[in-house]
Amino acid sequence: MQQIKRVAIFCGSKIGNKTIYADHAHEFASILADNGIELVYGGGSKGLMGIVANTVMQRGGIVRGVIPKILTEWEHQHDNISELLVVDDMHVRKRKMYDLCDAVMILPGGFGTLDELFEVLTWNQLSIHDKRVFLLNSDGFYDYLITHMQFLASEGFLWGDADQQITLLQTPAEFLQYIRS
Repeated sequence: MQQIKRVAIFCGSKIGNKTIYADHAHEFASILADNGIELVYGGGSKGLMGIVANTVMQRGGIVRGVIPKILTEWEHQHDNISELLVVDDMHVRKRKMYDLCDAVMILPGGFGTLDELFEVLTWNQLSIHDKRVFLLNSDGFYDYLITHMQFLASEGFLWGDADQQITLLQTPAEFLQYIRS
């Protein structure tokens, strides 16, 4: 496994209903900054995205945001980060974020976050890339999704085992073992 120097985080532009989502976003961002790992994220200032970016910046880290033109209003582009790239569309955003990172972390989020998760898993399955995909299952947020992916495999619709494509974490601290090895 290559050393992780930059992590792309896909997560919600909203905070969600449980404080643990924001707490885990803050804790994970702190781990990145404290270990000199750059953040690549969706470029917004709201929700979990904003928490992650603000935390890394406050702790002296580097934050690279990538946001499509259409979302500069909805997600309120973050103007107080190391670098903000405004791109044409969501496809370019995902590809650029992927190109800039060594690994991908999925935090809680909505449809956009799920889209981003499944796109990187598909790229992995098609051998387009070999970057590790981490899923932070804050308070069981992804339990049903994990069960469904296991069902997809049991029904013969996946090329391989979903458990082999995703590194499941229950807490942000579990990520430390992957950056120290």
